Amino acid sequence: MTRDQPPADHYSVVAVASSAGGIQALTALLGALGPELPVPVLLVQHLDPRHRTVLAEVLARRTALHVKLAEAGERARPGTVYVAPPDRHLLVDSDGVLSLSSAELVHFVRPSADLLFESVAGAYGPEAIACVLTGTGRDGATGVGAVKSRGGTVIVQDPETADFPGMPQSAVDTGAVDFLLPLEEIAAVVRGLVGAERQS
Repeated sequence: MTRDQPPADHYSVVAVASSAGGIQALTALLGALGPELPVPVLLVQHLDPRHRTVLAEVLARRTALHVKLAEAGERARPGTVYVAPPDRHLLVDSDGVLSLSSAELVHFVRPSADLLFESVAGAYGPEAIACVLTGTGRDGATGVGAVKSRGGTVIVQDPETADFPGMPQSAVDTGAVDFLLPLEEIAAVVRGLVGAERQS
C-alpha cells in the first residue's frame, strides 16, 4: 500500500501502539531503528495496571536507543523512546512536552493509543508518524484517523503477520493507512521517512 500524497518535508515524532504480542513486536521494531534516530518515539503498550512495569528495561536491552518510562513535564528528545507508564495516558503538546493523565479508560484501556495518536496529531500535524502493531481490540483506530486528517503518516503492521490482528485490522478498516507492512519492514520505512539514512 502506498501513499496518495507527498510526505512532509520532515517528521518530528513517531508514536507507536501495541497490545497483545507487543513485547516481541516492539523488540523487533526498536532494535532495527538504529541509534541515530533524529526524532523521539512515544510508545503505548497495554500493560497490567496492578504491577510495576519492567517494559522500559526489557526494551532497552534490545535497542541502541535510550528507553525510559515517560515522566510528566519532560521534553521529548530525539533518539529516546518514552514508554507510557501503567495506568496513565501519555500525551504530548506542540512544544514536545509530555504529560500523563489518569482520565477515564478508552476502549477499556489506559494508556490509550487513541489518546496518544490524537495528541500527536494535534501537536505535530503533518510532522507525525503513527504506527500500529499487534494487539487485540480497536484501540488506535480513532487515533490513526486523527493523524491522517492532520496530514500525518500512518503505518500499520499487516494483520496477517501480527500475532494478534485486532488492532492492526481496526486501523486498516479506517482507510487511513499509508503503509501496510510486515513487521520486519516497518523500521526501514520509519528510518527513511525521518531521514535517519541521510544522517548515518
